[in-house]
Amino acid sequence: MDEKERVLLVACQIKGENEDRFDTSLQELEQLTETANGKVFDIVTQKRDRRHPAYYLGTGKLEEIEKKIEEYDIDLIILNDEVSPGQLRNLTDRLNARVIDRTQLILDIFAGRAKTREGKLQVELAQMEYMLPRLYGKGIEMSRLGAGIGTRGPGETKLETDRRHIQRRITEIKQHLQTVVNQRNQYRKRRKENKAFQIAIVGYTNAGKSTLFNRLTNSESLEENQLFATLDPLTREIQLTKGFHAIISDTVGFIQDLPTTLVAAFRSTLEEVTEADFILHVVDGSNPDFPQHEKTVYDLLEDLGANHLPILTVYNKQDQFTKEFTPTSHPFFTMSAFNENDIKQLLTKIEEVVKGEWEEYQVQVSADDGRKLNEMRKHTIIESETFHSDTEKYILTGYINPEHPIYHQNIVRGNTDNEFGTTN
Repeated sequence: MDEKERVLLVACQIKGENEDRFDTSLQELEQLTETANGKVFDIVTQKRDRRHPAYYLGTGKLEEIEKKIEEYDIDLIILNDEVSPGQLRNLTDRLNARVIDRTQLILDIFAGRAKTREGKLQVELAQMEYMLPRLYGKGIEMSRLGAGIGTRGPGETKLETDRRHIQRRITEIKQHLQTVVNQRNQYRKRRKENKAFQIAIVGYTNAGKSTLFNRLTNSESLEENQLFATLDPLTREIQLTKGFHAIISDTVGFIQDLPTTLVAAFRSTLEEVTEADFILHVVDGSNPDFPQHEKTVYDLLEDLGANHLPILTVYNKQDQFTKEFTPTSHPFFTMSAFNENDIKQLLTKIEEVVKGEWEEYQVQVSADDGRKLNEMRKHTIIESETFHSDTEKYILTGYINPEHPIYHQNIVRGNTDNEFGTTN
């Protein structure tokens, strides 16, 4: 195991800022540092009317930081906010330790977590776009293979050479990503043509999305008690309790103040959410800050234009809830992803919520029309299925998505030939 870097966290609290939100952001910064293999030795905070334009914090507080660098033999200082290139340069010149901000830390974690070609390209694009305005004097380390949190690797090059290299690389990555995006769009188009009902699992990082995804699909994606354990979206088919089939996707975890460069870079991945028919919002109900986590997710869903979709909020880790737990979203379901009975009940709950969005129907299907019978079983939620031997027909009742092609092919058309119909 590599030796952990010795880290000092630094945060500026603007007067009037919500105290709980500030404390939560600091706790997250500590978790992010641990995820990146750093060890936090101390935290320095300062309340100000506004951030110092040159140094982020006041010069008196910088003297305190200099003493702590010497006292703890600090390798790295991590700032709790994304700072300007000028502030970063001034702090680097002033302090006898490397300085990075929250955004660079998150980018570094993403760089280590991405496994697919698309994921790696998206992270590299975000890194390049973040670093471009921050080039100055000493040059930039270009490779991501170097030692230490937030580093790129070996070598110093001339400033303009660096800038041209990054701009050229950004263009290359965008071209490569466009190819990947086109492939993803083709895949989505095929799923739509196959009439698949799509469920997207979303939630704050470390809420238990991957664990739930694995239990629902009998898969083995990465499960870790760390932030951003999953970056690359996974998609599987599941069957709900009454035979209804759906496609379910696991997505990257959200976080407070997720860097805009990352949101932009991962937009094609996050579009898995916008293409969904239903959202499963997983919340760590044992975390005292879960209402703030929910708000962060809802805000990002709104930014993505996905806030109009039906949502079921799943409060996970029920075995760790405090006694006074109160849900803040509806409809909701409380559970533990490791409880097999809870998983079964969740599938039933998903069906209940979906039925509330769909239209009730009754339909007759000839016994020899196996294709149509299979379609109804797979793409609708069947409540009852009765076979009448005298007519050799099945009578199906259930719920159907009024936007699904079989609704128009069978239900609407059926009203004219008295074979199909909706019940009101």
